[in-house]
Amino acid sequence: MIPRRQFLLLAGATLVLSACERQPDQTIAAVEIEADSTCDLDGMLLADYPGPKAQIHYQGDAQPHWFCDTVEMFSALLKPEQTRPILAVYVQDMAKADWDQPRGHWFDARKGFYVQGSKRHGSMGPTLASFTREADAQAFAGQFGGRVLKFAEVTPDMADLSGGAQHDGRM
Repeated sequence: MIPRRQFLLLAGATLVLSACERQPDQTIAAVEIEADSTCDLDGMLLADYPGPKAQIHYQGDAQPHWFCDTVEMFSALLKPEQTRPILAVYVQDMAKADWDQPRGHWFDARKGFYVQGSKRHGSMGPTLASFTREADAQAFAGQFGGRVLKFAEVTPDMADLSGGAQHDGRM
């Protein structure tokens, strides 16, 4: 039997940890890409590249962390060392945004559908095209190939960043 004091400490620690795993707060609004917005991972100007972009709003940071590609976003989110509390994650709806110069059309990334393995490339080569509606993702996959996944179905091996440079010639 666990002594009462140890039980209370364990229960308190469990409560604190569960509070860190809260869902995205939709009162955090998506921010629009500016001409000088750069990717947190590599400093690339987001406005200069095609394909869906992403932004993560971490607790304690006033500005979002930008990603020039959804694969980079998933890589950041799915790393086992990712422990920072996340307030919101947004991606662009590519059924509405222009693929070559995407602006606006932000939505909660965790509610989206993604097409993996299409012929369309983003800033770093193959990307996960993002959509708010499954029907739009299916139509995209029908036109450009790939398979439709829900957010929770994307795995760390699908978000591998090691091959980005080798895809530059196929964009």
